[in-house]
Amino acid sequence: MAPALVPELAVSDWQRSRAFYCDLLGFDCLYDRPEEGFAYLALGDAHLMIDQIGVGRTFDNGHAPQEPPFGRGLNLQIEVEDVDRLLTALAAADWPLFLPLEEKWYRQGAGETGNRQFVVADPDGYLLRFYQDLGTRPAGG
Repeated sequence: MAPALVPELAVSDWQRSRAFYCDLLGFDCLYDRPEEGFAYLALGDAHLMIDQIGVGRTFDNGHAPQEPPFGRGLNLQIEVEDVDRLLTALAAADWPLFLPLEEKWYRQGAGETGNRQFVVADPDGYLLRFYQDLGTRPAGG
């Protein structure tokens, strides 16, 4: 069953984006429509769609990005079991990180929830924050 929210990213080259997400990061392509420049991707429970601007149906009317970086002001948080696997793949491809690996604790009610996380930009500049859950602890850790 698909999640209730699946973002669709307008991209400049759907094949380049598909290679980045699938070949480099390990997403699966659940289906695609090459004639429309479209692919539906998943990594575990995280789903997203990529759609090439100007091919097939484009949500434009002034809403399509004009130049990278796309998605300004937005980052997509994606939970993974092991951030190290992704970091190794990105390093092997000499792909730069937007924000390096960090351990970050966020207050949540009377406690804190922890993430081991980093941020990388995709080929069009969309920011992806991959994190590994560190569990919870009392506030002030």
